[in-house]
Amino acid sequence: MPLLRRPVRIRWWIFIYLFVFAMLSYVQRGSIGVVAERMEPELHFSQMQIGWIMWAFTVMYAVLQLPAGVFGQRYGARLTYFIVGAVGCLTMVATPLAPMVLTGTALFVALVFIQGLFGASQAPLFPVFAGVCEAWFPTRQWAMANGVNSSGMTVGQAFTPLLIVLLTAGFGWQGALLWLSLPALALTLLWAWYARNTPREHRSVTPAEIAELGEGADEPRAPLTWARFRAVATDRDVLLLAFSYASMNYLFYLLTSWSFLYLVQERHLSALDSGVLAMAPPIGAAVGSTVGGFLTDWLMARFGARRGYALVPVVFLPLAGALLLAVIHVSTAIAAVAGLTLAFFATEITEGPYWAATMRAARADTMAAGGVLNTGGNIGGVITIPIVAYLSGHQNWNAAFATGTAFALVAAGTWLLIDPDRAKASCSS
Repeated sequence: MPLLRRPVRIRWWIFIYLFVFAMLSYVQRGSIGVVAERMEPELHFSQMQIGWIMWAFTVMYAVLQLPAGVFGQRYGARLTYFIVGAVGCLTMVATPLAPMVLTGTALFVALVFIQGLFGASQAPLFPVFAGVCEAWFPTRQWAMANGVNSSGMTVGQAFTPLLIVLLTAGFGWQGALLWLSLPALALTLLWAWYARNTPREHRSVTPAEIAELGEGADEPRAPLTWARFRAVATDRDVLLLAFSYASMNYLFYLLTSWSFLYLVQERHLSALDSGVLAMAPPIGAAVGSTVGGFLTDWLMARFGARRGYALVPVVFLPLAGALLLAVIHVSTAIAAVAGLTLAFFATEITEGPYWAATMRAARADTMAAGGVLNTGGNIGGVITIPIVAYLSGHQNWNAAFATGTAFALVAAGTWLLIDPDRAKASCSS
């Protein structure tokens, strides 16, 4: 009975909001890849043009990671996530409306601009979440919180193909995108009402909850200075993590953005069948990121930060690369989906280690460091999209998947050089 009377910690309500933000973000950003089959003939676009529209999102998302992290650290998560939601809703409405007033090259340029703006609006999501996690959660739960939050994006991705296919059947691809803006708008308004930047600012947070966060949790955060920003942006281990994360995210973007078209074009499934089967890989990813978060926290407590955070990526990233090679050699669509699912599981099980290690290296400057990390991560996406668009456009899916294997090995090998406690050890010596 005492467990039933224990109130839910406010940090979990904050976490739920941010989990849903991540989920809806990936529903919105994944929608273009699903409606591409309808957009291409209707708007007279080539697959390469669709690739450039998707690339505009990724470029802006990547370029603004570091400024977004700095902005979030300067102005707080409450305002930052409100901007994320509001601008995201605006672009989701503008995308289906643009073809009503523009055609040809003007329409293509407008959609590139809109997707670029959408990418800019979403840039703060994960750097700022890491800072929220650092402020609201005890150290022992950092990898878990990041891993479970990452599962939100893949849960959103899992249901996107089927959801968009069904909405498109009823309302057309433009109506489908318009419907997606409504839940995001509701979430944005609720967040602005409920959220606060730190536990000490929220009137419902108890002294007991603050005490769980450890020493200094009740103290106000000092503003980010240029010296601290420069130290984070040039920290050896933060940069190594960003480089490794870029390589890992090559796999992530390959699996996220192109699985649906792979099943349609290479495995010759219908849009509806592909929408159903394409749910499996991101569900595997959601399970992987959740398992990886809990597993990494346990390994860190048992073996320390350096080995505990490195074990999962060093083991699972090469496995993900091997599974991608297996996918191109299996004979049935079901076997290919199973291989993609396991590859995505093995990729996303590493999310918790990447973010927790960055938080440990940066501490109070986690949002800025998260911007560095996710800049690297999304450079992986910037590289992935034109390469895979070109190879898949020439019906060379085997080569596209083989490039993912090479990047998986690079990502795993870089972890052997990372020590998230290096800076702290240098200061104490």
